[in-house]
Amino acid sequence: MAAKTDESSPAVASSTSSNPAPSSGRHQLRPVKFDYADSFACTYIVSVVAASIAELATYPLDLTKTRLQIQGEGAAHSAGKSNMQYRGMVATAFGIAREEGALKLWQGVTPALYRHVVYSGVRICSYDLMRKEFTQNGTQALPVWKSALCGVTAGAVAQWLASPADLVKVQIQMEGRRRLMGEPPRVHSAGHAFRQIVQRGGIKGLWKGSIPNVQRAALVNLGDLTTYDTIKHLIMNRLQMPDCHTVHVLASVCAGFVAAIMGTPADVVKTRIMNQPTDENGRGLLYRGSVDCLRQTVSKEGFVALYKGFLPCWIRMAPWSLTFWLSFEQIRKMIGASGY
Repeated sequence: MAAKTDESSPAVASSTSSNPAPSSGRHQLRPVKFDYADSFACTYIVSVVAASIAELATYPLDLTKTRLQIQGEGAAHSAGKSNMQYRGMVATAFGIAREEGALKLWQGVTPALYRHVVYSGVRICSYDLMRKEFTQNGTQALPVWKSALCGVTAGAVAQWLASPADLVKVQIQMEGRRRLMGEPPRVHSAGHAFRQIVQRGGIKGLWKGSIPNVQRAALVNLGDLTTYDTIKHLIMNRLQMPDCHTVHVLASVCAGFVAAIMGTPADVVKTRIMNQPTDENGRGLLYRGSVDCLRQTVSKEGFVALYKGFLPCWIRMAPWSLTFWLSFEQIRKMIGASGY
């Protein structure tokens, strides 16, 4: 029996020593986790979460920017009867907090978050898919013109799909200002705004202002996605730096600045078209379209009016881009995905 036991001991030892093989086999399955983390669905979810974090942190600047862009329009169309009380960025923000309440700085944030469920998910994933088509694995730096083409396309498609939520957001943002000017409220909530838009203009009314909206998104993503992707790989390759927070900060700050320069004129046109009153058929009463809005804005207020709200737009885009990309890259790192 002892001999048998001794003979069985090597067998047991052999059996025990063979256990690491299946264990290492299990470890070999870990790339599946990484494949999932890099999958379309996971990238989509992570981009929405990161965008929601950035939106909540910087939304008051977006509201301030929208109010600034409408102020000149109100003065131009009221023939001196406007009750506009503040013009600058800081005065506008403090005026909203003082006259309407601090929480009103987040008025319209709900449809803004709804928008990112579509917009941010589609733009990040579509850009990633197109980038992978141009390179072997999507991690190599693209030529600037290819990156620009991917950024413009991704931004335009994403914004067209998310345009209804953007329309609701803009209309809710202006309600506090309308009440202070003695005008009757147009909408009371995101759901009410949605129903009112459909009643006046049908389903297609949800895409009012979608053309300048898409134009703006294409330009913004040309600045944001293209700049971030290009600057990030440029810093890593030229300065031999790893994929770290320092690289993400530098690339995102540059991306926010370029995006603000590219997108502010189209953003002004988009905001004015979306905010204008409509007739019973859903047609705008102030502008016939984006070109007409552009022409009227420049002729009545000068070219500089196209960059009205640029400072809060840039101040918002810089921390928004910084918060988004840091959150996006950090969450991807936590779940085991590769660098974007």
